[in-house]
Amino acid sequence: MAGRLEGKVCVITGAGGGMGADAAIRFTEEGAKIVVADVDPAAAEKVAGEVDGLPVQVDVADESSVEAMYAAAAEHFGGIDVLYNNAGISPADDDSILDTDLEAWERVQAVNTRGVYLCCKHGIPHLLERGGGSVINVASFVALVGAATSQISYTASKGAVLSLSKELGVQFARQGVRVNALCPGPVETPLLLRIWSETPGAAERRLVHVPMGRMAKPREIVNAALFLASDESSYVNAATFVVDGGLTAAYVTPE
Repeated sequence: MAGRLEGKVCVITGAGGGMGADAAIRFTEEGAKIVVADVDPAAAEKVAGEVDGLPVQVDVADESSVEAMYAAAAEHFGGIDVLYNNAGISPADDDSILDTDLEAWERVQAVNTRGVYLCCKHGIPHLLERGGGSVINVASFVALVGAATSQISYTASKGAVLSLSKELGVQFARQGVRVNALCPGPVETPLLLRIWSETPGAAERRLVHVPMGRMAKPREIVNAALFLASDESSYVNAATFVVDGGLTAAYVTPE
């Protein structure tokens, strides 16, 4: 039986680790051909070896680097069907607006906002050449709610990704290109687990707001991305695709 992504060429940024690597593996299981793009070339090589994909070193904040990534993908596989714009950063010095300096703000915006802009700007033309395709831009639940434990630049960047995705989804809908914003809730990644473990009570303070009472497993987010990448989501466009265990719907959660 053919996989849900059989024959589709998917370019995944930030695929050298974390959910990007999980996505590369999961998409391959469903028949996709994967471009494993990451700022760390060794990490890209490692994951590409596991999925028989094409490793590409890319700095998503650099326009020429992004253009070269898509050119390599199209040359190697003959075209591109799915853009999974997953790369993003959340550094420790992105904090309250009172404490976050301009350099820290700009560094996050360069990767999280400019990166998605560049990947869409230079990736969507490749989808149009195929007569359509799917763009998955990774936003976040923080694009929809505010937090007193602020990461001001990260939050602002994800709001920008959400709005950009809606506009592009509307603009290109009749040309066969769907653009959706994937908005995960807190995900059980090594980075987040480490950050929360360093501050006593950090996990409890946050998880009380999640009706399901736990973080997402990475595969739960990747499976949502798989749906958006596949033809099963053919009428899902310009959507705020929230996968957050009910967090953004909650006022009072179960005890």
